[in-house]
Amino acid sequence: MLLKDIIGQNRAQFIDRADDWEDAIKKSCTPLINEGVIDPGYVDEIIGAVREYGPYIVLMPGFALPHAMKNSAHAHGTAIAFMKLAEPVSFVKNNPEKDASVFFTLSAADNEEHLKNMRKLWKMLTDEELCAELREVASVEGLLELDRKYSRAG
Repeated sequence: MLLKDIIGQNRAQFIDRADDWEDAIKKSCTPLINEGVIDPGYVDEIIGAVREYGPYIVLMPGFALPHAMKNSAHAHGTAIAFMKLAEPVSFVKNNPEKDASVFFTLSAADNEEHLKNMRKLWKMLTDEELCAELREVASVEGLLELDRKYSRAG
């Protein structure tokens, strides 16, 4: 399952808090920057797009999928990183529907590989039980346990 792949590539992180949604996006991109999958300009693209279009990256309460627009010059590979914040950040003040603590940060340089990743991610995010557990997970070991549990179930 996707979670095991993310962990195996050292793209999972657990952070107590971010100063705001912009800081959360920066932090969520760190594993991909460290790996060279994206460069810092990618972070600026995501933040700029959220400022311009609103919090479209918050797909459902608790879950954000930071990503830049198609064909970003700052995306050098195709990958997904995971970040869990202990304290959610708010993308829209006084609107808990637009708070997020679970981040799946996406980079796409290869369209076919990106579509495969999106299918895996969609399968996960349409599983209400798994999403409930992702909101509560607090460690890499917990993620691995979810991977084992839901790999057997699916």
